[in-house]
Amino acid sequence: MDQQTVTHIGGCHCGAVRFEVDAPSELNVYECNCSICAMTGFIHLIVPDRHFRLLDGADALTEYRFNTGTARHLFCRHCGVKSFYVPRSNPDGFSINVRCLQSSSLASVRVETFDGRNWEQAAGALEHLSR
Repeated sequence: MDQQTVTHIGGCHCGAVRFEVDAPSELNVYECNCSICAMTGFIHLIVPDRHFRLLDGADALTEYRFNTGTARHLFCRHCGVKSFYVPRSNPDGFSINVRCLQSSSLASVRVETFDGRNWEQAAGALEHLSR
């Protein structure tokens, strides 16, 4: 971890799923307009898998896959919240829902838009995020 990186704590609504993620305190994140992200209000912080640690709730997670089946959408089976998942754009990392992070570790959040409705053309812009 470099000096600008902090450990953020997050989880689902009921508390069954809890995790840590190492990322800067000043976040650059993405709001996607694809069908599932638009319906769930997911705001993406994409990180390499080595920056993510599931603390509790592996047994509380249920999975949903659609389209190509690459993305692993993981939901708490108790409260239904998707606090993180393995994205199609970065199958070697995790996308964390910034809305599920405790605010105490966040200095700022800058939200950019991502055109998930035209995923095939836009996905290349995210590939570097899980490296």
